[in-house]
Amino acid sequence: MSHTLPLRGRRVLVSGAGVAGPALAWWLARYGAEVTVVELAPALRTSGFAVDFRGPTHLGVLAAMGVLDELRAGQTHAGAISCVDEHDREIFRLPAEFAGGDLEVYRRDLSRILYEHGADRVEYLFGDVITGLVETADGVRVDFARAASRTVDLVVGADGLHSGVRRLVLGPESAYVRHLGYHLAGWDLPNELGVDTVSRQYNVPGRMAGVAADQRDPARAGALVVFAAPRLDFDWRDLDQQKKLVADAFAGLGWHVPHLLAHLRDAPELYFDSISRVSVPRWHTGRTVLLGDAAWGVTLGGMGVGTGVVGAYVLAGELALAGGDHRVAFPAYESRLRGYAMRWQRGASPGRFLAPATGWGLGLRNRLLATGPVQSMLLRGTGSLATDLDLPDYPARV
Repeated sequence: MSHTLPLRGRRVLVSGAGVAGPALAWWLARYGAEVTVVELAPALRTSGFAVDFRGPTHLGVLAAMGVLDELRAGQTHAGAISCVDEHDREIFRLPAEFAGGDLEVYRRDLSRILYEHGADRVEYLFGDVITGLVETADGVRVDFARAASRTVDLVVGADGLHSGVRRLVLGPESAYVRHLGYHLAGWDLPNELGVDTVSRQYNVPGRMAGVAADQRDPARAGALVVFAAPRLDFDWRDLDQQKKLVADAFAGLGWHVPHLLAHLRDAPELYFDSISRVSVPRWHTGRTVLLGDAAWGVTLGGMGVGTGVVGAYVLAGELALAGGDHRVAFPAYESRLRGYAMRWQRGASPGRFLAPATGWGLGLRNRLLATGPVQSMLLRGTGSLATDLDLPDYPARV
């Protein structure tokens, strides 16, 4: 093992250029690995919601990467959440720290900063996807939809809830992804309603529609909808079909919903997904390992992004300590992180919180969240879950 850069000469392919993938790529390159990130999208994604980091564990990793100050300079200073009735009268309000944690940034900004931070040392292949993985005695042969095949030492699936790497090495998504009974969608629109940065959310049983001004551009706004539905059969890349599913689910509702749906028709991008929970009994097999939502994701789980960044730090650090020996590093990574990553998965579906399915459940949620003690309990719970992990101080040189 090199006494300067412990991963020098190791070829690592990372699938996914969202958050966990670029974070891992930066750490691996710092330890000397030759890293390639492949991403299905043709460029860095510009859509997505704000994401938050909580507590010294999350912020400590960002500081160690040298990106914390830049992220703070672009933070959203999240607004509160106001639940309103059809006449826009407030029912209850959750404070800004409930949604925004200690640091909130737009996912697009986080992804860009992580990408730029390592772009000079990491190869990125946009607009491509892994189509085949064959492990050999001394590597993994990787086939792509567009690029020429290549052999690498290790493969990391950081490609999200619907991970292609997980499917190729462990089997169909249905074995690992449990639908939690809800879907969500988000899109941008002009702020013709004149809303501020306090997210206003309107509910009827099984449906929630919300809107808030863009934190940095008050002329723009973002819509978010959540609705109860069984697992839907749709093409993840069919924008028109996704728009129709949303429009059908919210047809006939009052409040600002008709205005939001009118702008949905012309939205160039739409974030649309099921609210699901990922459960993978073992995160690694052979020379392939899963990271982030591919291994432990919950849609809108609250700390998925922070846990993905922490996971990238641990995975790269364990590989460095093991001199690149995946037989040692992968089990150590999973042993250290699994309890932390899975703990925050165990709560109720985020959909049931955002859009209770019955009138009785909706009324109960509103009454409980209007009380200070319940709000304080929720804030304490998310904070303790985010910080409950002792991280090793992995040395840059081993």
